[in-house]
Amino acid sequence: MSEQIFSYSESDLENIVGRMLDLARSNGATAAEADVSESCGLNVSVRMAEVETIEYNRDKGISLTVYLGQRKGHASTSDFSDKALADTVAAALNIARYTAEDDCAGLADPALLFNPAAARDLDLYHPWTLPVEQAIDIARECEAAARTVDSRISNSEGGSISSHVSRHCYANSNGFVGSQSTSRHSLSAAVVATGGDSMQRDYWYSSARHPDDLLAAAEVGRIAGERTVRRLDGRRVKTGQYPVLFEAPVAGGLLSSLVQAVSGGSLYRKSSFLMDSLGTQIAAPLLNISEDPFVLRGLASGCYDEEGVATRQRELVSNGVLQGYFLGSYSARKLGMQSTGHAGGAHNLLVRPTLNGGLTALLQRMGTGLLITELMGHGVNMVTGDYSRGASGFWVENGVIAYPVEEFTIAGNLRDMLLHIDAIGDDIDRRGSRHMGSVLLEKMMVAGEA
Repeated sequence: MSEQIFSYSESDLENIVGRMLDLARSNGATAAEADVSESCGLNVSVRMAEVETIEYNRDKGISLTVYLGQRKGHASTSDFSDKALADTVAAALNIARYTAEDDCAGLADPALLFNPAAARDLDLYHPWTLPVEQAIDIARECEAAARTVDSRISNSEGGSISSHVSRHCYANSNGFVGSQSTSRHSLSAAVVATGGDSMQRDYWYSSARHPDDLLAAAEVGRIAGERTVRRLDGRRVKTGQYPVLFEAPVAGGLLSSLVQAVSGGSLYRKSSFLMDSLGTQIAAPLLNISEDPFVLRGLASGCYDEEGVATRQRELVSNGVLQGYFLGSYSARKLGMQSTGHAGGAHNLLVRPTLNGGLTALLQRMGTGLLITELMGHGVNMVTGDYSRGASGFWVENGVIAYPVEEFTIAGNLRDMLLHIDAIGDDIDRRGSRHMGSVLLEKMMVAGEA
């Protein structure tokens, strides 16, 4: 892809949202906000060295929210013609006229909006000039590296590569206008191994803003192949209570549950096990989580949220004590609080490790127990914190992986799990917006063989 694939510049997008806001005001809206975006990308996948899919996508759209006092209406379109914009404004206003008043509805507090003079370059836009022939070669290389790891790898779900860029502009009638361009690229492989009566599959992937930050195709494939083969000949584990070590790629799920529990929607609906937890001990004293929206090339970086509210660095959890919630303007008003700049979700969360030496050091600290490498199902009750998930992984003895285990369930309560974190490794998974190493819990209930 190249720069020329975009049909609209950032200034073009700013002009479009400006026209929408002018139309909304001239037709009676007391306030309005609009966002417009354009994105394009390439996806290529191969299986058994043969091309399976070559997919190009190109999308654009504009959405408008209008307010008539405390009544709200929303409409969207993918047509940027003058008539379509006018029709979209009319549709949003018609919806608002028949909507009940909501005293929490409205634009973000003007005092909280991001000041463009404070803008910084977060290095988020790196388009990749990737001819489809080269993309096919990279995907084939990735899959081939996975398939050649071991002769027991008998089949493949394929190798894939994707490259996407987007442009976005948000503006509101309080005078805020912000636009930016971003990119995201990824590479993955998944294969199947057979040994005796056992058949297993696993995968690996790499994702980054800049193509140079991706792992090499051969490395992604090698890791996928090795992870698959090591799962062969899995055994059952005896039911009981054991120390449990969540490998870094699955440990991020614990952090996601924490974020959901302290986000505005869960809090004002009273559907969180961490109600009224601000300033209280919610986790073991060793847990420290910071939030940094300004990580260069970060996958969740940004100077402002989806409402134009300025983002900021902060400590989310300090020595196990919760320091803040995740609030957009609406949920903040519902709770009688102020937006924290999280319309659209959390930014880059960084969990401070407590133990050097990566997964090896954590295994030695655990001694005997379970290493969890995959979780299945969605058995998390956010109201009570009850946690029950199907899992697979490895049995560990004397700090060393002994053999793979499968077909068991781990259970506990998220509140107790957070309070009984024993150690956090420095094997940090940086492929997403949750930067976290492997996490050792003192014990969990494991349901396996009787």
